[in-house]
Formats: sequence, C-alpha cells, structure tokens
Amino acid sequence: MNRPDPAPILDLIEAFRRSKTMFAALSFGIFDQLQREPQTPEMLARRTETDVDALRRLLDAVAALGLISRDEQNRYQNSPAAATYLAKQSPLSLAGYVKYSNEVLFPMWNHLEDAVREGSNRWEQSFGLTSGALFDRFFHTEEAMRTFLMGMHGFGTLSSPAVARAFDLGGFRRLVDLGGATGHFACAACEEYPRLRAVVFDLPRVIALARELIRKSPAAERVDCIAGDFFADSLPEGDLYVLGRILHDWPVVKIRELLHRIAHRLPAGGALLIAEKLLDEDHLGPVHAHMQSLNMLICTEGRERSLREYRELLVNAGFRSVEGVSTGSPLDAILARK
Repeated sequence: MNRPDPAPILDLIEAFRRSKTMFAALSFGIFDQLQREPQTPEMLARRTETDVDALRRLLDAVAALGLISRDEQNRYQNSPAAATYLAKQSPLSLAGYVKYSNEVLFPMWNHLEDAVREGSNRWEQSFGLTSGALFDRFFHTEEAMRTFLMGMHGFGTLSSPAVARAFDLGGFRRLVDLGGATGHFACAACEEYPRLRAVVFDLPRVIALARELIRKSPAAERVDCIAGDFFADSLPEGDLYVLGRILHDWPVVKIRELLHRIAHRLPAGGALLIAEKLLDEDHLGPVHAHMQSLNMLICTEGRERSLREYRELLVNAGFRSVEGVSTGSPLDAILARK
C-alpha cells in the first residue's frame, strides 16, 4: 500500500518546538552573550543563572537549528544570521519582535480555537484586558512599548526599502507616514528619493523613540515628527500618505473612516501608499499572509486582504487608480491615487 508522505504533518507537529527553542535562547540573552565573545556552556550557565546540563541541551538544539555553532574548545558562537537579527546590539535586530512573539503572541495563539469559535481577539482571555484596550498591552510600560516598537522597527527594516522602491515615488514632495512608529519607512523613502521630505505622525509616546532612531539615518534632516492620533487629529499636509501595517489592525468601519479622512485631506494628484501582506485573489495563499490573518484574529479586530478587497475599499473612499505589487519582502505594496 502506497502511503502519502507524512513529512508535512510531522514537520508541523514539532514546528512550535523550534520556535520556542529560539524564543527561550533569546529570553536568556544567549545571542547577546555570544555577540560579546564565544563562550562555553559553563560560562553561559553562570551568566544566565541556568542549569548547565539543561542549558547545554538548549545550546545544542539552537546549534542544530543553525543559529549558533560550537568549536573544538566547546565554545559556542553566533551564526551570521543570529548576529544580525537576534542580537540586540545589531541595528537590524529582530530581537524585540521575537521577545514580543514569545511573551505576547505565543500565549495568545494557545487560544486560537476560542478565537475561531467566537470570532474575536484573545486579549481578555490571555491577559485580562478588554477589547476596548486593544493596544494597551503594547504600551502598558515604557519597556513594553519600546520592546514592541523595536520589534516593529526590526521587521520594518526588512520590508521598508522594498516597499519604497515598489513604485516610482520621485514625483511626490511630502510624505506623511500615519502611525509611522520608529520612522523606518520615512527614512527608507527619503534615502531612496533625494527630493522627498517626510513626516512621521504617531502618538506622543512613540515620537520620542522615533526621533532617536531617525537621527541615525543619512536622510534625517528631511524627516520630521509630529505627534497625533490619525483617527482624531487633523492630518499633516502632504501629497503622499503612507499606511504601513495599519489597515489590517482594524474592522471595516474604522478602515472606511480613515481612508475617507485621507482622501479628503489629499490634494488632487496625491496618493496613498499601503504596505500590507496581500492574500492571493483565491485566498489559498501565501501561507505567510494566512498566518498573519490568523494573528490579526487573535490580536486585533482586523484581517489580511487581497488586492481586489483593498481596491474595493479604496475606490469607495474616493480613490481612482489602485495598483498592487508583490515586493518579495515581508510586506507588499499598494498605491492608490486620488
């Protein structure tokens, strides 16, 4: 009897174990320790206050995942990928997003069945927060806020340059990034287009960190920051507005409200650039977009959409031409012109 290959099933059975192995190593500061110097299990156990035998098993598992290696002196060191993306000291670090995934997303995904059964996010079930305080968990302390924002920053450094190049933005003069967080997209766009100026528009608590990180960009002199709430406050003047990973957070009624506000504020010939991961038109892929859509179910009131679904929302808000591009990065790009 010919049996189907069980490999995809077996792989998924243990997939969460691989994720948690990386999460645990990062939570113990392993990648930060190894960024300083190669270390033995005994050295690491003392510095991380862990059981040496148990830690050795974790280290060998992380090595098997290709994130660290061990030399002939029994010392472990970071792989190039870990040094770049998992050590906090790296300017391209994803450590904040990994920490957020471990401490927030991992517990919430444990309630996926309930989210599907009830059609609502799991903040209250997981952390005792009501849906009305949707983003309070991200900002409940200064450390939590910084961890979340730096996670988004690391993720943004992977996608923002590709989104900025997805369309020719050279004809625009003033970009306004609504909910622009740490300014990673505003900087990427200004670095790509020398005549462009940009404004990062976000909540007052976010702007302080944005200014800190924008200073590191070679285009820093052309990137300003303005504090505000894009649902409540007057939008800064611009001919190109940007929404990066914003629309997928909200239900349709809030999306329509925001798109109408932007369309009303834009001058003739202005445009809106959206960065989101697009679903295929038949909604059968890609896998990453579907995992993110489930993540939105668990964490927010939103979802991922196809280009056709975004086009319908944008046309109804007053935009005329709507184009979409698959960038090959974690986020795709949509350009809607008024």
